[in-house]
Amino acid sequence: AALAVQLAPGANALATATQVRAKLNELSRYFPAGVVYDVPYDTSRFVDISIGKVVETLIEAVVLVFLVMFLFLQNWRFTLIPTIVVPVALLGTFGVLLALGFSINVLTMFGMVLVVGIVVDDAIVVVENVERIMSEEGLPPREATRKAMGQISGAIIGVTVVLISVFVPLAFFTGAVGNIYRQFSAVMTASIAFSAFMALSLTPALCATLLKQVEAGHAHAKTGFYGWFNRGFANTAKRYEGFLVRLLNRTGRMLLVYVAIVAGVGWLTYRLPTSFLPNEDQGYILVNIQLPPGATLNRSLQVMQQVEGFVLKQPEVRSMVGVLGFNFSGQGQNSALAFVTLKDWDERKGEAQSAQALARRTFGALMGVKDAFIFPLSPPPIPELGSATGFAFRLQDRGGNGREALIAARNQLLGMASQSKLLAGVRPDGLEDAPQLQLVIDRDKASALGVGFEAINATISTAIGSAYVNDFQSGERLQRVVVQADAQARMQPEDLLRLTAPNSKGQPVPLATFASTRWVTGAMQSIRYNGYPTMRIAGDAAPGVSTGEAMAEMERLAGQLPPGFGFEWTGQSREERLAGATAVFLFGFSLLAVFLCLAALYESWSIPLAVILVVPLGVLGVVLATMGRGFSNDVYFKIGLITIIGLSAKNAVLIIEFAKDLQAQGRSVLQAVLEAAHLRFRPIVMTSMAFVLGVLPLAIASGAGSASQRSIGTGVMGGMVTAVALSVLFVPVFFVVVRRLFKGSERQRKFYAHELDDAPAAAAAPVAKGHGEQA
Repeated sequence: AALAVQLAPGANALATATQVRAKLNELSRYFPAGVVYDVPYDTSRFVDISIGKVVETLIEAVVLVFLVMFLFLQNWRFTLIPTIVVPVALLGTFGVLLALGFSINVLTMFGMVLVVGIVVDDAIVVVENVERIMSEEGLPPREATRKAMGQISGAIIGVTVVLISVFVPLAFFTGAVGNIYRQFSAVMTASIAFSAFMALSLTPALCATLLKQVEAGHAHAKTGFYGWFNRGFANTAKRYEGFLVRLLNRTGRMLLVYVAIVAGVGWLTYRLPTSFLPNEDQGYILVNIQLPPGATLNRSLQVMQQVEGFVLKQPEVRSMVGVLGFNFSGQGQNSALAFVTLKDWDERKGEAQSAQALARRTFGALMGVKDAFIFPLSPPPIPELGSATGFAFRLQDRGGNGREALIAARNQLLGMASQSKLLAGVRPDGLEDAPQLQLVIDRDKASALGVGFEAINATISTAIGSAYVNDFQSGERLQRVVVQADAQARMQPEDLLRLTAPNSKGQPVPLATFASTRWVTGAMQSIRYNGYPTMRIAGDAAPGVSTGEAMAEMERLAGQLPPGFGFEWTGQSREERLAGATAVFLFGFSLLAVFLCLAALYESWSIPLAVILVVPLGVLGVVLATMGRGFSNDVYFKIGLITIIGLSAKNAVLIIEFAKDLQAQGRSVLQAVLEAAHLRFRPIVMTSMAFVLGVLPLAIASGAGSASQRSIGTGVMGGMVTAVALSVLFVPVFFVVVRRLFKGSERQRKFYAHELDDAPAAAAAPVAKGHGEQA
């Protein structure tokens, strides 16, 4: 006996699976002797192992971030302070998730790993600046901390505003994609907010109490590896500043290079294949079995035994459960479905033993079974959003052409799809028309004999189907009485006509006196989609082709059908289309939010412009890394892109925040930006390396849930590399160009120099004539 447990909407998979197993253990004590239970198919196992893998990745990320900080700071006290921020920020984030009604799942844990390299940024900026002041000026920790916070508090606030404003628009999207975006948005915004709060409160307090005073110039006085590293990094910073001087004298050429980069980013993004979510090896596959119309249950059982004989011999398979009578196409004796559970990921090494490889191998081996169409499937990335990976296509008869024309159009589309090199496994997803026995009733004869349709229906329903009569007690058991014609008496059309229906006088009248039979071919299913008669078609992309390209090919082929036929997408294919359509709004709102927040923060339109210009430099790395590893433009790619928008702007803010203050203090634009770039070069490299190594475990992940981890980790890692490599060169150029075009008001100069007078007389002074830029 088998029992299926379906997860209720909104229920927690892990909690439900735990409670089911606990209840089975409790009930097993009352089983008869020799009866045991087993759970051969449990989809919650993938969720449990995936979360465990992400937790391992999170620990690896924290360790790598710690090592980066220790490499630069070379003191356990300096390194310990940013490390303390990580658990505090993550614990605060868990509290926010609880308050918002979210759970700890794979998506929220992805966000935790992604945010590890970000939450330490603010603390690193504080500690690095304190360490620099102590090392260069020899100030005691308390005075060095006070001076450092006076220099970088504005930068921390600016960075926090940028990062939070990038992720806030994600929370307002709806649908399946919106559910993914909202969980990432909640994790990122909460973590970043806690990080900033810690950087402005806990981190300075720890610096003032934990650090010990050092002599000025002690960093270069070190010997061994750390002394070599410090001197080498200082020389690199000086060479960078010298190279930057040459670039700032060629701003025109740099802007041409920037335009070329932007054009290249646009072209590469257009060429990037699209998809919804990466296909995951979830530890099991499904085998859809469909026999010809009219096939009996015994034939279905024989085919299932053939499938079982092959599948259980495969080294990756742990168990298999076969169910007769239904599959994803429909219900009937000619339908069957098998659930194949694979061994743990640690026991299956390499792509050749993945679930997708097993599905392809099984399809190739069983396609020779002539009595059935057997198609192994990988489950969809999001449960209940479709039945398998690939696309879900709905061909509609919008012109009222009739069922025969709809079937002909479907067959024409399937024929064209079979010739396409971009498509694979395109198949009808439904039950085919089957022979049916039609009973033709002569209404006039039946009426003349006094036989009503209710009596005819009751006779046929009872004899061919069955009818419940009552219960009777047999010993200590209660038995049900069910009436049905004997199997031998309902095998032929003539058997149907021998049945008798009572007339109005209660006399039995044979059906043969007023009815006849004939064989017809009729529909086993009546499918409508959005009100139109519909044929369901499923398929997948060919190897090396994305689902976006496969969907575009299906749309092209559907355009060649006769007039009157349309199509729509459903399931994850529909969500993929919606995700692509909303991507422009997503990026647009994120950029607009960053621009407006910075404009309000700095009371300037030009400074946010210099920050926004850096965004394509990070996007370039995201696209190149994604294309380089053969990934596609999916939901995780878009999340990575949003993350890089914020991180690219963060690096720009760190330089521009210092540059505008130095310019307001009387330095020229070139002097201000060169000094700011020199001072911020070390923290930018340090925070960027911490982030890159923090997401490295995601980019090289393996095992359960690794496809999603690699997808998001690869994009943000590549984007961060190009963002830091190019922004340290282009941000000073942008600042110089923008400040030459938009000078800014005297009020702004005083504001940035911290000289703004609150007295009413100052507001009436001639120099404060403008309340913004003269642009």
